[in-house]
Amino acid sequence: MTSSPPLLHARQLSRQQPSSDQLLLAPTDFALTAGTQAAVTGPSGSGKSVFLRALALLDPLRSGEVFWHGQAVHGEHIPGYRSHVCYVAQKPALTDGSVEANLRFPFALKVHRSRHFQQDRVARLLRKAGKDDSFLAKQAADLSGGEAQIMALVRILQLEPHVMLLDEPTSALDPASASAVEGLVLDWFGECPHERAYVWVSHDPAQVARISNRHLRMVGGVLQAEDLA
Repeated sequence: MTSSPPLLHARQLSRQQPSSDQLLLAPTDFALTAGTQAAVTGPSGSGKSVFLRALALLDPLRSGEVFWHGQAVHGEHIPGYRSHVCYVAQKPALTDGSVEANLRFPFALKVHRSRHFQQDRVARLLRKAGKDDSFLAKQAADLSGGEAQIMALVRILQLEPHVMLLDEPTSALDPASASAVEGLVLDWFGECPHERAYVWVSHDPAQVARISNRHLRMVGGVLQAEDLA
């Protein structure tokens, strides 16, 4: 059986503590194919977030390269890569103003200037998360942790990425908000499972069972495969 070429793959990707010789991520090879719902588990401080941020090209690398559809991603191509491969932080960064202003913000960036804010699409996404149109008028500073994460996720989902790198997005949320976030991600994936994939860092075994078809474990900066049956 011929396997599909990866959407993205990393070759000998590693990270080092900038202020010392400590290796945060050992040289790592990794491939992510469409249809993969990967969960990454492991002890706190083992390098899970470092790995995701390295895949997203958010931090300087000690070694290695990231490839998107077989092409190495460097320099001026990084913003375009990040428009397809989106990192979701545990604590999202918000701008001043309303929820709607935050959702419109990506379209002011050069990489998205050919695209437009679609209020109908945003409204559909918010309804999936249990939010009505009045949510758009709320001030970002007044949002709960769960509301902020839902808003940040909708801000990404409206751009229809191909890959999401989710760094414990529900770990600080109440059960209802966590369920809404899971639902948004699974709905996004389910729309085009043969074109999309995600990597989700989690400490919750029950969540891992719900959201993954591939299990990876990080121990001491070393990525280990524990594929699920």
